[in-house]
Amino acid sequence: MGLAHSAPGRMVAHNMVTTQFELDGFKVVRTLGVVRGIVVRSRSIFGTFGASLQTILGGNISLFTNLCERTRADAFDLMLRHAAELGANAVVGARYDATEIMSGVTEVLAYGTAVAVEPRAG
Repeated sequence: MGLAHSAPGRMVAHNMVTTQFELDGFKVVRTLGVVRGIVVRSRSIFGTFGASLQTILGGNISLFTNLCERTRADAFDLMLRHAAELGANAVVGARYDATEIMSGVTEVLAYGTAVAVEPRAG
């Protein structure tokens, strides 16, 4: 398996991303730089109202959980597309961060280091 150079619109495979700084079974042959995916989302008035009703009952507020999960997944996929655009076939040191920009508006950032990897010999 040689170095993968991805066409626009492609993305690094999910199984080639790790929070570690090494990918088991692979060696880093080139570091391509920091990559990121940023998504800014706001809650709709209907979603906020529905979530408010869920808080009365207690427990998991599934409307917000689903919104957060979708937002993180979108940021993650943007990061993987950014990595592929640089010619990476893996991302190491992957992390998330979130910041409330204003009431009801949150930025979610997925970031890591884009790398080109090859299988380890042996």
